[in-house]
Amino acid sequence: MTHAPHGIIPPYLLARLAAAQEPALARASAAAQATLATDRKIRPQRSRVRLSIVEPGTLVVESVPAADRTISDAQNTEKLPGTTVRREDDPPTGDAAVDQAFDGLGQTHDFYSDAYGRDGIDGAGAPLLATVHYGRDYDNAFWNGERMVFGDGDGEVFIGFTSSLTVIAHELTHGITEHEGGLEYQGQPGALNESLSDVFGALAEQYTRNETAAEAGWLIGAGIFAPNVKGVALRSLKAPGTAYDDPVLGRDPQPAHMDGYVHTDDDNGGVHINSGIPNRAFYLVATALGGNAWERAGLVWYRTITGDLPPTADFAAFARATLAAAAAEYGEKSEVVDAVRAGWAGVGVVEDAFTER
Repeated sequence: MTHAPHGIIPPYLLARLAAAQEPALARASAAAQATLATDRKIRPQRSRVRLSIVEPGTLVVESVPAADRTISDAQNTEKLPGTTVRREDDPPTGDAAVDQAFDGLGQTHDFYSDAYGRDGIDGAGAPLLATVHYGRDYDNAFWNGERMVFGDGDGEVFIGFTSSLTVIAHELTHGITEHEGGLEYQGQPGALNESLSDVFGALAEQYTRNETAAEAGWLIGAGIFAPNVKGVALRSLKAPGTAYDDPVLGRDPQPAHMDGYVHTDDDNGGVHINSGIPNRAFYLVATALGGNAWERAGLVWYRTITGDLPPTADFAAFARATLAAAAAEYGEKSEVVDAVRAGWAGVGVVEDAFTER
């Protein structure tokens, strides 16, 4: 079976860069053109120790699943998987992309394991496979159905994609969504697919940094823009549409509410643009509940994607599923159910009384 790659860089952003005429951006423009061309061609049990304190003065030592990582190097070709350069028990290589991918996969694995008891993409400890240095000046990262793949960027607009844990966790989450039955990569189901990767990408970073919902930045891809780009990240869950505003890349086009929903045939029906709406809904739920976002809000979303979610679910169907998951986990009259309902109402997917618009 072939899989369309779920790349983190939206094609509309690459298209803007590909059309740039400024001499200073010649390399970046050429890289974006090449990346778009490449993307069209490829659309096709270990353990670790965890310490925890269950009550004051009581330290518990547990043996829990550990990641089984293999990092390969494409050596700036487009041939996968590339040459194996680091396995699970190997020391750091000194290659930043290799070691960042290795560390990021481990951090994402540990987040899913500690927060939700999940051992890897398939839940059963399957190896985590990644390839770095894909293509030449390749401006993207993607999940291809069996591994995560990272380009180096063009150096003028995009720099190394492995430098952002949210990018690594985003791609790994595409694998989890796919394993759990998937969401069609088209229209609203596709936007939900992208949103889930953003949500759990943000949560993996927050868990690793031990940040509360109030402390977190809620950004996806912070640090992958070159210093001259006018922007802080690829996307913002807190404020969709504000992540960048750059003369070359344009302004972040994500809507934060159904009033701004973008109807388009591009980008598989706007999967990267309209994901801002469910992203904002999750942010509203998480911040209303407070504390660690991966605990209650994140658990509701995790129960939803690992439950009986149809692959054609639109925003309203997903909202109903999150409400059902919240009620099953915390009770019909819980503050979690109230927060979930208010979150979806806040982005216009449902009315306050949960009547579809």
